[in-house]
Amino acid sequence: MLRYSLMRLGVFVGCLAAVWGLVYFGVFPRGLGDSNGMWIVLLSLVLSAPLSFVLLRKERDRASETVVRRVDRLKAGLESNRSQEDEAVDSAHAQGQPS
Repeated sequence: MLRYSLMRLGVFVGCLAAVWGLVYFGVFPRGLGDSNGMWIVLLSLVLSAPLSFVLLRKERDRASETVVRRVDRLKAGLESNRSQEDEAVDSAHAQGQPS
């Protein structure tokens, strides 16, 4: 998951550098007034999102599989705890003790 996040950040930083260079050389328009920095960041975000979606597909799938395995392990642990609790309650009832 960390690897995917760092790769995604790398794509954003690359887009940020490219957009800054294009704005600096006048290929892209500058923002209005003091909004130039915000314009560059927003345009970089808009460009990096689809690039990340396409370029990092395999890494995103790998990260997703890791998350699914963790969630499945947690669900199994919760179910195990729940069944142990049910068994304890059932044995208490069988012995005539209040729950």
